Amino acid sequence: MLNKVILMGRLVADPELRQTSNNVSVCRFRIAVNRPYSKDGERVADFISISAWRQTAEFVHRYFSKGKMIIVEGSLRNNDYTDNNGVKHYSMEVLADSVSFGESKSAMGSGINIDESFEPPVQQQTQNTQSSENASAPIQIGDLSDFEEILSDGEIPF
Repeated sequence: MLNKVILMGRLVADPELRQTSNNVSVCRFRIAVNRPYSKDGERVADFISISAWRQTAEFVHRYFSKGKMIIVEGSLRNNDYTDNNGVKHYSMEVLADSVSFGESKSAMGSGINIDESFEPPVQQQTQNTQSSENASAPIQIGDLSDFEEILSDGEIPF
C-alpha cells in the first residue's frame, strides 16, 4: 500500500514550533494550495494542515514564514477525538517527511546562503556492510551560475 503526499503551496501563517515534554520539536503550519481551475474568475484553494517533527520542524520554523512557498513530502494522517460533549471530531493532516523551498533565493528576498531542501538524516545501520562509505554521501552539484533562471512559463524556450 502507498500513502505519499507531495504538496506545493504558501504558508498562511508563521509556523508554530513547540517542544514535547521529552524535548522533541514539533512544528505545525498550514499551507494554501491552489486548485488548477478558477470558479467565477476567482482562484480556489485548499488549506492543508501539516505537522513536522524533530530537525524538519526546526528547519521549517527557522527558514519559513507567512507567504513563503514551500514543497512538502509526507503522508496523510486521519485523526479523530471526542470532545467533552461526546461529539466525535475528525481531521486530516499531512505528516511531513521532508520539505523544500518552493521559490528561488532571489524571489524570497533573502541574501542568506541556505540549502534548497531539507530531508532529515537517515539513521545508519550498525551492521557492517560491504558498501563503500561514499555511498551515503550527498551528491555534490557544481557551479550552476551558467544556467538561466526562468521566471514564468512564457519564457520557456520550447
